[in-house]
Formats: sequence, C-alpha cells, structure tokens
Amino acid sequence: MKLDAIPQIRHTQSDNFFLLAGPCAIEGEEMALRIAERIVEITDKLHIPYIFKGSFKKANRSRVDSFTGIGDEKALKILKKVSETFQVPTVTDIHEIADAKLAAAYVDVLQIPAFLVRQTDLLVAAANTGKTVNLKKGQFMSPESMKHAVNKVIDSNNDQVIITDRGTMFGYQDMIVDFRGIPVMKQYAPVVLDVTHSLQQPNQSSGVTGGRPELISTIARAGIAAGVDGIFIETHFDPSNAKSDGANMLHLDKLKQLLTNLTALRQTVNNLE
Repeated sequence: MKLDAIPQIRHTQSDNFFLLAGPCAIEGEEMALRIAERIVEITDKLHIPYIFKGSFKKANRSRVDSFTGIGDEKALKILKKVSETFQVPTVTDIHEIADAKLAAAYVDVLQIPAFLVRQTDLLVAAANTGKTVNLKKGQFMSPESMKHAVNKVIDSNNDQVIITDRGTMFGYQDMIVDFRGIPVMKQYAPVVLDVTHSLQQPNQSSGVTGGRPELISTIARAGIAAGVDGIFIETHFDPSNAKSDGANMLHLDKLKQLLTNLTALRQTVNNLE
C-alpha cells in the first residue's frame, strides 16, 4: 500500500509511522470536528501521516440496548465534513455487503471488523469499490492466516490493503498481542497495531466491554519497537461518557505526549535498521 494513493493524506514522504485515530463512533458533528481538529494539530507538528477514524454505525454490540449510531447517512456526512474541513482522509468500518458502496461514497478507507474478516463476499465488495481496505485480524486467527484475507482483496484487483492487529483472545475475557505476528503479516501487507482494542476486556457479565487504558503507552511503544507501519488509537475528550468503547479509549489530552514519544522511538528504530 502506498500512502499517497489515499486522497488528502499529508506527510507521505515522512519516515514516521502513520496513524488511524478518532472516536469509536460518530456521536455528532461537534464532537467529531473537535477531536479531528486536535489530532490534525498534533500530527501536522510531528509529521505523522493521519487518517481520521470513526464508525458510522456499531453493529457488533453486547446488548440490544447498546448505542449503535446516530443514523447511517447522517454519520457518513459528518465523516465527509471532517475530511473536507481538515483535508484528511477518513476510515470507517462496514458490516454488510451493501455498506461497502454506501460508505465508499463518503470515506477513503473501508475497514473490515475482526469478527467479519473471513466473510469473502464482504471483502470482495469492499475491494470492488477501489478504496483502500483495512483488514482487522480476527481475534481467533493466526497471523499466517491473514494472507488469505489479503489475497481475497488483491484477487479482486485491489492492491490497496492494510492489516490491523487488534489482539488475540486470551481466555474468555481478555486479549493479548503476540508481537511475533507483526513481521509475519508484514510479508503480506503494511501492518497497523490497534493499541486500544488490543486492551479490551470483552464478554464482561455486565454486557459492557472493559479495558486497560493505562497500558496504551506500553503496547504502543512495543508495537513501534517491533516495526509496525501504523498505529490505531481510539480517543475521546471524555472517554467515561463516550457512547461506545469508553473503557479502553485514550483521553484526547494524553495523545500529544504519546505520539511525541512514539515519534522519538520510531526515529531510534529507523536509525538501527
């Protein structure tokens, strides 16, 4: 995948990692613009190629009364406004074949959720839009098996594909990142580490996913040291009141220091190679 193939992405000549970051879900226009403005300010200063992330709907919820979205087209139009306002590309996840064409009219990167990454028809539909496809590694899959998911996109005449590792199930209620998988998957496509989802604690008895946000910096630094191409972080200015995945999101106020530290670490890694 060539970063300059994604419209509006800046700092494509940077030797820094690229970043996918934003709120878990689009809760409204004001919050999306507020978060995007702050991240753009930070990434421009640090020369980090940046893609704004926000789910236009949440289909994989533990409970039927969980927040799923503000309306598909309403949320997608907000993603489009973020892109036009700050001149940055956007990414959102899709869950059904029909979502691919719908979302592709508004965003630059289509993301396949981890639970759905073996769904051939969904991957082919995403690939056929011509957009970059971000494949989340299934929590139940080996790094080696992601080669087949990548090939489904490539065999559909689309070589703009990314793999994102979001951890592997460790028992019933925890996740773990196996950093040995990063060099394996880099043989197939650029690899992103989803730091915040890797720290989820799913399947809680309350029906609300838990998390370990205090370990975000630890996992992110380890990912950079292991050679990931990109970092994925969900962030919010008020995680405790976020409508989705607040338990494992990074507070927006902590993002600048984290990215500054990761950029310094990336420079060190580059000098060692």
